[in-house]
Amino acid sequence: MFWKKQGKPEKQLDYDRENWRPVLKCSICNGERVAGFKNIRTGEFKEESFIRSDEELEAFKRRYGISEMKKEY
Repeated sequence: MFWKKQGKPEKQLDYDRENWRPVLKCSICNGERVAGFKNIRTGEFKEESFIRSDEELEAFKRRYGISEMKKEY
């Protein structure tokens, strides 16, 4: 039998919502996706997680309490 690993629930992290917005950077060449945050004022992008599947994207969104992410190519 396989058992789902029971552990502590994931702690929701926070970010500076006034100055940063969540962004999913997507490559049109090879399909790579990176989730992170972009500074609204400077345009600086901070990578947080390399996304390999839709499950990883959903986990990232849950971790930060994000419902929607803008895609950038």
